[in-house]
Amino acid sequence: MTASTSMQSSAHPRAQTLGELKSIPDFDARTVSRSVKAEIRQNLLRMIEKNEPLFPGVHGYEDTVIPQIINALLSRHNFILLGLRGQAKSRILRGLAQFLDAEIPVVAGCEINDDPLRPICRACREKVAAEGDNTAIAWMPRDHRYVEKLATPDVTMADIIGDVDPIRAARGGRDLSDELTIHYGLLPRANRGIFAINELPDLAGKIQVGLFNIMQEGDIQIKGYPLRLPLDVLLVFTANPEDYTARGKIITPLKDRIGAEIRTHYPSTLEEGMAITAQESWVARDSARKVEVPAYLRNVVEEIAFQAREDKRVDRRSGVSQRLPITTLESLVSSAEQRAARTGEKSSVARIADVYSALPAITGKLELEYEGELKGADTIARELIRTAVGRVFSKHFAEVNFQPVIQWFEIGGELKLPELATTSDRYQQLSKIQGVMEHIGRLGVEDRKDAAAAASAAEMILEGLWAHRRIGRSEERGFYADKPKQQPEQRENPGRPPRRQFN
Repeated sequence: MTASTSMQSSAHPRAQTLGELKSIPDFDARTVSRSVKAEIRQNLLRMIEKNEPLFPGVHGYEDTVIPQIINALLSRHNFILLGLRGQAKSRILRGLAQFLDAEIPVVAGCEINDDPLRPICRACREKVAAEGDNTAIAWMPRDHRYVEKLATPDVTMADIIGDVDPIRAARGGRDLSDELTIHYGLLPRANRGIFAINELPDLAGKIQVGLFNIMQEGDIQIKGYPLRLPLDVLLVFTANPEDYTARGKIITPLKDRIGAEIRTHYPSTLEEGMAITAQESWVARDSARKVEVPAYLRNVVEEIAFQAREDKRVDRRSGVSQRLPITTLESLVSSAEQRAARTGEKSSVARIADVYSALPAITGKLELEYEGELKGADTIARELIRTAVGRVFSKHFAEVNFQPVIQWFEIGGELKLPELATTSDRYQQLSKIQGVMEHIGRLGVEDRKDAAAAASAAEMILEGLWAHRRIGRSEERGFYADKPKQQPEQRENPGRPPRRQFN
């Protein structure tokens, strides 16, 4: 039990001075002053033994990424997460804070969160030496012990390590080489906690060099003055695999000092992707108009991302972020919500047309190869939707005979649904197509009299037939027969050919 935990559970008030801290029952200086990596290791083992969730909200990594992270933490290694955009790297790093103690004691007013029992900065050493057990302490919660920095080319050594503060030197009448004139950077301020750097390759080479001794010996130099500062910190990083391995943006000595290299990945199954999208998307809205998104449309939205990741016209090095299905689903709901508001309906069931209304949420997430650029992002996105619809359609209707529906179009039937058609109008028009309503149960519609759900499912069936090129569809005509049925032609009696005359 840590000192912070015992303080919370005991009847004693929270310690305000070093002497009160030492007087806590069961006080153990070794527990209070243990390293942050040892602290994380012990708390992690305790959570594993109690079968507590380690990274809540992170799906699809249970058998791949998370076991590797656990191994790195148990080994007390600094580590880096390599992965394309939208693979929950930042979420994982921020989730590391839960493995820290609820709170720890620090010297009150210290810029680098000094341990009152083992201070490392000169100011705190002098303060403890002068005040002894009367030294004031504060309690630092775990949330304040996680420091994150996005690496950009303009980050300086002063930002990360620190710099000499001439104003502080002038006010105190001190020499610039005095340790007390230093303005500490983010890394020293993360002492006794976790320091994360996102997009490590974007950090300038000289800044990467500045991390060498911090990671190994704890030495830093500020403006040429050597300073021994044994920082206690867990260093974690993120990077894109292309930047990390191919472009040479990571200097080799720094790469060598990182204990573990862990690769993240996109969801491997449609179900995992849908779980992430459902968790992250804003679909349960506080609105007077209720919008329901059928499961098959959620499948279509997720399938779009899976198809894009396999499409040769989409740049795989850039990746297709999980944000694509998240924003697409949100835009789909907004389209259905807008339609309900325009038609005056109190509720709405999303339809396949709403997926096409979400095109801006798709095109902005695609980095195209040369062939894709020639076709254009809008065309590629529409083809991805068509392919996704075809895949979902096949899962539900692999062995269903839709010949009656196709024949209805072949004998001249056409259907164009206005964008702002009411639910009842769409239901009535779709019900005229022979055979289509007989199969909506396969899409989860139990009550055929539920006009909104039935109409949406029927539209999905027609879109699926079009995706498989069984019927045609255009913006002008709507759904129609791809190849109209040919009427049998009546043969004319050609009669007997005239005899040839021979001379």
